Amino acid sequence: MSNELVKYHHELNTIPLRKFTPVEMNLFFSIVSRMRDKGEQTVRFSFDQLKELSDYKPTANNRFIDDLAETYEKILSLRFGRRSKSGLSIEMFVMFTEFKINGDVEEPYVDIRIYEKAIPLLNNLDEWVRYSLKQFTDLQSSYSKTMFRLLKQFRTTGYAYFSKEDFHELLDIPKSYRETHINERVLKPIKEELTPLFRGLTIKKKYGKGRGKPVIGYQFAFKAEAKNANDFSKGEREDLRQKIFNIEHNGDLSQEEKWVAKDKVLGLKIGTHESDFYAQKQKEFEKIEEEKFRKDILDDLKSGFH
Repeated sequence: MSNELVKYHHELNTIPLRKFTPVEMNLFFSIVSRMRDKGEQTVRFSFDQLKELSDYKPTANNRFIDDLAETYEKILSLRFGRRSKSGLSIEMFVMFTEFKINGDVEEPYVDIRIYEKAIPLLNNLDEWVRYSLKQFTDLQSSYSKTMFRLLKQFRTTGYAYFSKEDFHELLDIPKSYRETHINERVLKPIKEELTPLFRGLTIKKKYGKGRGKPVIGYQFAFKAEAKNANDFSKGEREDLRQKIFNIEHNGDLSQEEKWVAKDKVLGLKIGTHESDFYAQKQKEFEKIEEEKFRKDILDDLKSGFH
C-alpha cells in the first residue's frame, strides 16, 4: 500500500467533509483511490482490502461495518453540483449511488458504484489533485488531513491562500472557536504533522485593518515540487530521513514543536525527544561538575604538596 495514490478532480477539494472523523476520512479516500477510472462499473472491496488501504486498526467486523455505514451516511451529505452562468439553473447530485455492505458471507465485502454525473470527478481527468494514500492515512488530525489534501492541490506552486471564511468552511472549524482555539487545536497539529511532508512549510496569518487587527486569511508556503515529481515511497528509511530533515531545517518551528513533530514521525510517546534532550543536558552538566570537582581536588593536592 506504500505506493497507493489518491487522484481526483480538484473540485472534490472544494467540498467540506463536515463532521468526518479521521477514520471516516481514511475510508472515504481509500475508496476514492480505487474507484478512479472505473466508470460506472460496480467496484468490490473485501473487508481485508479496505482495512489495509485505510490502515484501519480495530479488528472486530461489527465495528468496521458500523464505521463503513457511518462513512456512507456522511458521504450522502456531500452535495456536488453545477450552476448555469445565469444562476437560474442548478443541478445537484451525490457521489455514489450504490453502497452495499455484505458481512454475512465467508469473505465480507462492500460493493460501490459511482453516480454517472459524478464520473468526471474520478475519470478522464484533465486537472487533478494527487497524493500518497499512506501519507494521508498516517496523519492523525482531521485538520491535518484536510490541509494536506488542500496543499497538494498547489504542490507545483508552493503557495496557497485561504480567506478566513473559506478556511473555516473547508476545515469545518466550529463557529465557537476563537483565534486562540484555532492556534492550539487547528494550526498546531497542522504544523506538527505536515512539516515532515512539506519542506520549508510556513503558516502566516493575514490581518485586516480596523480595531484589533482581525485575522482575515491564512497563507501557506512551502518548497514547490517539480511537475514530474511522484509520491512513491523511496523506502521506509529514506522516507523517514526526509521527514526528519524537513523538521530539523524548518525555521518556522520552535524547538518544542520540532521535538513533538519528531516524536510523531517516529511513533514515540509525545515528550520523548524533550525528555532525552534534558537528560542529555543533565549528563553534560554532571560531567562538567565531575571534571571541576576532580580539578579542584588536584589543585588542593598540588597546593598541599608545595
